[in-house]
Formats: sequence, C-alpha cells, structure tokens
Amino acid sequence: MGEVWVSWDGLLQIPDVPNLLQIDDAAKAKIIAVGDRIKIVDGHRQAGEIFTVERLLARGAVETTTEQIFEREEWQRVPNSIGSEGDKELIHSTASYQEMLMGSLPTDELEERTPETTLAIAATVQTEELTEDEEQERHRLELKVERAFVEAGTALRELRDKRLYRSTHKTFEDYCRERFAFTRMAAHFKIAAATIWENLYTNGIQTLPSSERQVRELATVEPEQQPLVWQQAIEQANGRIPSGRIVKDIVKRLKEKPLIKASDFCSIGDVFTLTRLEGTERKYNGCWAIASELRDFTIAVDVHDNTIAVKPDNLDPIDLPDVRRQLPETLKRIRHLRNCGLLDRCAYMVLESLGRQTYLTDFEADLLTFMEQRYGISS
Repeated sequence: MGEVWVSWDGLLQIPDVPNLLQIDDAAKAKIIAVGDRIKIVDGHRQAGEIFTVERLLARGAVETTTEQIFEREEWQRVPNSIGSEGDKELIHSTASYQEMLMGSLPTDELEERTPETTLAIAATVQTEELTEDEEQERHRLELKVERAFVEAGTALRELRDKRLYRSTHKTFEDYCRERFAFTRMAAHFKIAAATIWENLYTNGIQTLPSSERQVRELATVEPEQQPLVWQQAIEQANGRIPSGRIVKDIVKRLKEKPLIKASDFCSIGDVFTLTRLEGTERKYNGCWAIASELRDFTIAVDVHDNTIAVKPDNLDPIDLPDVRRQLPETLKRIRHLRNCGLLDRCAYMVLESLGRQTYLTDFEADLLTFMEQRYGISS
C-alpha cells in the first residue's frame, strides 16, 4: 500500500471511481490547507507544539509561518472546531485565504507562493514501482526543478553583464519589469542566489539550497563565510535543507558574535558543564558533559543518559585536573548500569543525580559501587 497526493486550485475533488480512492478517518486527518493549524506528533523534538501552515510541499510536507518544515509523518492537523461542516468550510476558507494572501504579496514573490493554494490528501491506494530508467529520469527532472532558480539567476546575470537587453530597453531594470514582470529587487535576489549557490557548490557543500528565499540572507555576509553559515544551518535543520528563517537567525547571531568552529573551541575528551540549553534539552542544564565528536559548528557531548549536540555557547569548560580525570570513568560506570537491564526506580534517580555531580564524594562512590554489585557489574 502507498499514498497519493492530489492537488487542485483550492478545490477538493474526489474522483467517482469505485475502490480507487478510499478515504478513512486517518486519511481525512491528513487533509491540510494553507492557514490550518498542525500539532507536532510525539517522538519529535518539538512534540506538542502547534504551528500554522504557510505552504504545502511535496509528499505531504508542510512549511509553517515560522519557516519550519515538517514531513508528513511528523504532524497531525488540529481538528477544525466548526464540527461536521468543517470540510466544506476548509475548502471555502482555502480559496478566501488564497485571495487574501495573493493580494498582500509583492509581485516578485507571487510565483513562489502559488503552490500554497493546493490541498494535500493522504489516501490508501496502490502505488506502482518505477523501473531503473524511470528512477533516473525522475531524479534528473527533480534536479532541474530544484535548480530552476539557479538557472534563472545565471541567465539574468548574463543578460545584464552582456547588456543583451539594449536593443529594446535602455536599462536592465526596465527590461526585467516589462519582459519578466520582475521588480528590480526580485531580479537582484535571483542573481545573488545563483551566485551564492555556485559558491556553496564550489566549496563542496553536498546539501544545496532549492529556492532563492533560503539563501537570501546569505547575500549579506562575505562569500568566504557563506559556506560556514549554510553548513551550520544544515546542522540546525537536522541534516535537511534549512529554511530561510533558520539561515536568517544564524546570520543575525553571526553579526552579533562571530561563529566559532568546534575544532577551535575544544578537543575530544574535554569536560564541561552544560548551560543555556533550551527546549527538550533544558533538563541537562547544570549537568557535566564530555566532548565525543567535533562537527563544524556543534559538538556532540556525552551526558549521563544520552548524547546530544550543542554549540560552544552551551559549554562551560571544567579545568580541574581531578575532575577531568574522574568524569570519563564515572560516565563509563553509569552507562554500564543503565545498559544492564531494568533498574529499580530509585537507582535511576541516583544515576541522574550523579550526572550533575562534577566529582564523587566518598559516599557517592560507595553508593555507585553498591549498585554495581547489586546488578552484577564489575567496575
């Protein structure tokens, strides 16, 4: 079984073909439109948070008004409070929202916003496997779609630099406005985005941007800093293509405080106290941590019950020689206990408490030894 995504211009239509499209309650819960609210499902680091949908993407992914992207399995639509007439109202409100949105956007952004008028429907249908040649053709065409903004920007740059507009227009701005309905700023953004994309590609970046809006803020930083900012944005987006909002936030922080490469900040095995963590990782504030992997701008650290990625700003170095020597052994003993099977609830409380102590007192060391003996672990 698979899934199908059907989209029309603001109007939901279901083909009258028996057994082809069967919408059940679970599928109906995935009907989504621009302006709807979604709730992030359990298991995600932002579980329980509610967002408003701003744009619908392929395969059921959505982009929110905060410019965050969530895959289909990561969200659930917040039920419409208007009851049984909800589906009719949803269809009607989508068209109204489209008109309102289009009327408030500048001309140069209309072509980017048009897909927001679609509805996505998850349904249980049979899917068909592609041949190897078809898979390659699909990949080729998808790359063309993703790189369309690069080709547009490159073409505009060549038209401008060679002054190929001069036979019909006096200025490049007039040419873009009359020939493509682009404002001067829109043409500038497209040219700049193509230049940035080429810079990222030349510097060996594997996860490249797929739209001009994602890199718009990179135009405000020096070319040599663009790959560094983009790579940090990828890490912050959990390895995916980051949104323009993520890039904007990083650029803002960069202007306030320069980026620090992890390798310039510490070495593997260095010990720290965690601080200024937010969200689900806030519970680790005050815990000790040991650097286990140095990434570009983040550091993977081992804590008593997990491994998390943090920024240098979240780490306060511990320079006491005795603590630096003792903590790796303490971590090893705690991990052995946690991995030996189901422990008594009191044991978990003790281990969590030890995860906040930068050194063990004699009593705490004896308590840890007692637990090891109780669960048959040799220290």
